[in-house]
Amino acid sequence: VQLQACGGGLVQTGGSLRLSCVISGRTSGRSTVGWFRQAPGKEREFVAASRYTGGSTHYVDSVMGRFTISRDVAENTVYLQMNSLKPEDTAVYYCAVAANVIILSAIQNQRMYVDWGQGTEVTVSS
Repeated sequence: VQLQACGGGLVQTGGSLRLSCVISGRTSGRSTVGWFRQAPGKEREFVAASRYTGGSTHYVDSVMGRFTISRDVAENTVYLQMNSLKPEDTAVYYCAVAANVIILSAIQNQRMYVDWGQGTEVTVSS
């Protein structure tokens, strides 16, 4: 499975960006697609996830109500719409896919995700 993320850039506080992640290759058996981010000098953290079956979505508290994860099944693309951006959202954003079904308590655990994109950088100026 290959993932190609794009859409990052420089935006002012309060602005919006939409990240895209095109997923190709053999995706059978994959259960969940997620977005993670890594800010300078910090550990990579979970941002949002969407399950392939049922389409339920999950977010870290800090982006709830501002970010929306969605999927275009026909285009094999996952989006992360980011609104009301804050300087603390500055990071490299990665998309990833989990191989197996993840229980809810583990959906934020990046070790559950086996395929990763290369990352796209988001900078929010104050």
